[in-house]
Amino acid sequence: MNKYEAMFIVKPDLSEEEAKGVYAAIKDVIAKNGGTVASADVWSERRRLTFTLKKQQEGVYYLVKFSAPSEAVAKLKYAYGLNEYILRVLITRQEA
Repeated sequence: MNKYEAMFIVKPDLSEEEAKGVYAAIKDVIAKNGGTVASADVWSERRRLTFTLKKQQEGVYYLVKFSAPSEAVAKLKYAYGLNEYILRVLITRQEA
């Protein structure tokens, strides 16, 4: 399994329960695709975006470090693309 780091930009106007649900969904998708989450934290609260994403001017940045098989990355990107609360995701592989 490879180690990855994912940075999510999430809609800033979510209630606390909705935000917790989105963060739980992020972790669940990783687990369902054979991965394990090492750490998951809010990286930055309500940052102004350089350009508009899905009609949003601000976003909450969420950082997740996890291990997963390499074939799971495409499935993760697809699943996160379907989530209406996630504005953008970037998954990078960590060097050993």
